[in-house]
Amino acid sequence: MALLQISEPGMSPDPHQRRYAIGIDLGTSNSLVAVCRSGVPDALPDEQGRKLLPSVVHYRAGAAPVVGHAAQQALLSDTGNVISSVKRLMGRSLHDIASIQGQWLPYELAADHAEQGMVRVRTRAGDKSPVEISASLLTTLRQRAESSLGGAIDSAVITVPAYFDDAQRQATKDAAQLAGLPVLRLINEPTAAAIAYGLDNAAEGIYAVYDLGGGTFDISILRLTQGVFEVIATGGDSALGGDDYDRALADWILAQTGLTLDGPADTAQVLHAARAVKEKLSGADSVSIKLATAHAKAEVTVRRSDFEAATDDLTARSLTA
Repeated sequence: MALLQISEPGMSPDPHQRRYAIGIDLGTSNSLVAVCRSGVPDALPDEQGRKLLPSVVHYRAGAAPVVGHAAQQALLSDTGNVISSVKRLMGRSLHDIASIQGQWLPYELAADHAEQGMVRVRTRAGDKSPVEISASLLTTLRQRAESSLGGAIDSAVITVPAYFDDAQRQATKDAAQLAGLPVLRLINEPTAAAIAYGLDNAAEGIYAVYDLGGGTFDISILRLTQGVFEVIATGGDSALGGDDYDRALADWILAQTGLTLDGPADTAQVLHAARAVKEKLSGADSVSIKLATAHAKAEVTVRRSDFEAATDDLTARSLTA
C-alpha cells in the first residue's frame, strides 16, 4: 500500500514521472484510501478534512449517484434509494442472501436472471448490481487520491475479508475495474490489520487476529517469522458483523416499546436509532432514545447490559466460527 515509482519491464524508470499506487479499505460501513509517505501510512482526507467515507450511495432519477456523507444524509428521507452495506451482497445470488431479506432490509432486492440469479438492488435510477454500487465508492476514493496526490492512480491494493470466496473476490476486482482502478493485489483484512498495528516488527510467534467489522467477520491465525507473515488458518462468517448487532438491538427496542414497522422509512428510522445507541454505549452505561414511526411514538432507555444480552448469541457465533 505504498507510494511507488514503477517502471515497465525492460524500461528504466523515468525519474521525472511519478506513478502512484494506493491502498483502499473497502468496508461495509466506511471506506478510506491511503498511501505510504516515507514508510508512514497516510489516510487521505476529502475537501472537508474527513478521512472516512461512509460506504453509502444515494441513487436519484436522471442524476449521478451521490456517495458518502451526502448520501448518508438522505437515509431517512429517501430510504429505498439509499444503499448501504452492499459488501455483503458482493458475488452473491438472491438465493445466497435470502437469510438477510427481512424486515431489517431497508431496500428492495431482485434477481438478475441473465447473470445466474445474481442479486441486484432496486432503485429509482434502475436496478443496480453490488459491483456497480461498490464501483461508485471506489471511484470517489480514486478521485480523492488523484486530487490529493496531483496525478493519475496507476494501481490499487484493496482489502477483502479473509473469508471471502472466489466469487466475492472477483466481484471486488470487477468493481475496481469499473472504477478505473487496476488491482495490484487483494490483501486479506486480518493481514492488513496485523501490518497496520506493526506486528511485522514484533517478536516472532503466532498471533490471532479477530476482525469483527460492519458486515463481515474474520479470525486468522498468523505465524510471524523474520518479519514475514504466514497464514496458518482462517475462519469466519461473511454475513456477521455490526449490522447484525444493530438489527438485534432494533428487535429488542421493538419488543420493549411495542412499536411496529410500516415500510422502509420506519425500518431505516429504528435501525439508525439502534446504531446510534450502540455507539453511545461504548462510553456510557445507559442511553435514552425517543422514536417516532409512522403510527406511534415511544421512549426507551437501553442499558449496556441490555445490549450485551440482546447480542450475546452473535458474539458466541464469532467465537465458534
